[in-house]
Amino acid sequence: MSSLRRTVQFFAGSLRDLMPVILVIAFFQLAVLRQPFPDLVDVLVGLLFVVAGLSLFVRGLEMGLFPLGEGMADAFARKGSLVALLGFSFCLGFGTTVAEPALIAVAAEAATVAGEAGAIPNTDEALRSYAFNLRMTVAVSVGAAIVLGVFRILKGWPIHYLIVGGYVLVVVLTTMAPPDIVGIAYDSGGVTTSTITVPLVTALGVGLASAIRGRNPMVDGFGLIAFASLIPMIFVLIYGMVA
Repeated sequence: MSSLRRTVQFFAGSLRDLMPVILVIAFFQLAVLRQPFPDLVDVLVGLLFVVAGLSLFVRGLEMGLFPLGEGMADAFARKGSLVALLGFSFCLGFGTTVAEPALIAVAAEAATVAGEAGAIPNTDEALRSYAFNLRMTVAVSVGAAIVLGVFRILKGWPIHYLIVGGYVLVVVLTTMAPPDIVGIAYDSGGVTTSTITVPLVTALGVGLASAIRGRNPMVDGFGLIAFASLIPMIFVLIYGMVA
């Protein structure tokens, strides 16, 4: 009975979290547009699926990904191998980003638009190549970002100097990069911090800061996601200038 009660409370919490979005959509649909919902039954069924999916996803993070990331970070820190830790950090950032659904969608859309605009040949092969290269550029950049973030935790560097310096570099590169790559570069910084990347990277930072003597998990454990958003913009801007 207690397990059933916890499950019901978990689903109720997800529904409560989604309620502001539901109310906003319902208000503008009914009060502003003054139109009924198309296929109301399908909308309600879809809403139930969203609540169930969100509940299971969050529960899965709590049960699996967060403990796994923290445990691996702690194990690498205790092993004392810097090369192994940095190699794991790069592979984690690269692997999670390659599998990021948002990045796959944005890369495909960017390739389609580039083909229609004449920036690249509008052929299937050229579109696939453009999307693949863009994904690989972003994935490599996130891997490098996680390595930089982990190195910052190890050394205890203040995060604000790195972040401010990085955004200054973004502004400088923006003035030099082709205009048609700037928007894609900025969006690349956002799509990397989504459902797959964020939980594992956050768990890595917190677990690493907890395992290293003299590091505060609250101060040093967070901030990796900022690097995962910043560095892809730099890499994609440079990719646009080179390619």
